[in-house]
Amino acid sequence: MKDLGLTRGGFYAHFESKHELIEAALQRAVEQRLTLTEKELTDKPKLSHFIAHYLSNSHRTNPGTGCPLPTIAAELGQSGHPSPTSDNFIIDRLKMIESKLACANADECSVLLLSSMVGALILSRSTTDPELSDRFLQTTRKLLAEYVDAKRETTN
Repeated sequence: MKDLGLTRGGFYAHFESKHELIEAALQRAVEQRLTLTEKELTDKPKLSHFIAHYLSNSHRTNPGTGCPLPTIAAELGQSGHPSPTSDNFIIDRLKMIESKLACANADECSVLLLSSMVGALILSRSTTDPELSDRFLQTTRKLLAEYVDAKRETTN
């Protein structure tokens, strides 16, 4: 804000409420993340690679450059103000995951995979114990990889 010549009050005056500010920030984060995820899936089209990256140590320790869901889901859930931007992003992620699965109930599998990844990342970021944090990532990564393999992942 200082670099832009704005005071804190001047910045917040651009938004009618805290929720409008959160929505604007979420929209920006989602736009950036959609572009990055599409590139990741083009470069490494397998879902198992996406899961491994999502549940990596670097994603855990760099929340500002990763998926906004773990951070924003908790904020929106606590505030009681769900977001249409969040809905659209979640639906996009579910469709992306579903498209990589070759099973009859891919829509249900995508819900399980996304909720497991987001939950594991939230928990891994919330503990001060490095071993426990690693355990959330490693265990979820391993079990989801086995699950995806059992569902005969596609590469399209």
